Amino acid sequence: MPAFFEKHRLSNNPKTTLIYAFMYWTLELASKIEDAPWPATKAELLDYANRIGAPMEVIENLQELEEEEEVYDSIEDVWPDYPTKEDFFFDEEEY
Repeated sequence: MPAFFEKHRLSNNPKTTLIYAFMYWTLELASKIEDAPWPATKAELLDYANRIGAPMEVIENLQELEEEEEVYDSIEDVWPDYPTKEDFFFDEEEY
């Protein structure tokens, strides 16, 4: 079972296990949809991810997005911690 799933027992009966899923992004996963046709809805992002053959983890993460009709303007709207080019900017004059 992938690392982004948690199992919780509802009772002592092993057949009653509830599985919670939550989004788990990495740079590699998020980079798969970086070039998506932004702005996009959840359905459009899922369609894009399926068309490019994105890993199943990307599809599962997108399915976890809450708002069906919300328009996402960029990858940062989907994963706020996605590093931008400014995060990697190195100013040679400082050193």
